[in-house]
Amino acid sequence: MRRVPEQIEAELLAEAEVMIEELLAWGRQAERPNLTAMEDQVLALRQRLGQRLLEAVIADQEARQPVVAPACPQCGQVLRYKGQKGTHIESRLGGLEVQRGYYYCARCESGLFPPD
Repeated sequence: MRRVPEQIEAELLAEAEVMIEELLAWGRQAERPNLTAMEDQVLALRQRLGQRLLEAVIADQEARQPVVAPACPQCGQVLRYKGQKGTHIESRLGGLEVQRGYYYCARCESGLFPPD
């Protein structure tokens, strides 16, 4: 189900607020943190937020641009749509878990999450 941009924005803002609260709570509880400890906390939160933002953009692209049944990269046969499935993507921001359209080739017995 496609969500409107306002819904996506509200969800992302709520998640960012939680992360900010986590950082501030850590700062209040940490006894004399040094710069490295502060950087570690901020970098970890930046990583999580970046991953979440990227997941939201990927999901929105998938919803806006449904893929026409692609051809199998091995044999050229038109792939069969098998529904939305979860997949793990490694990105420059780290690992992402996304729901994408999955296509299957009965001849080659291989699957594809376009665009790959």
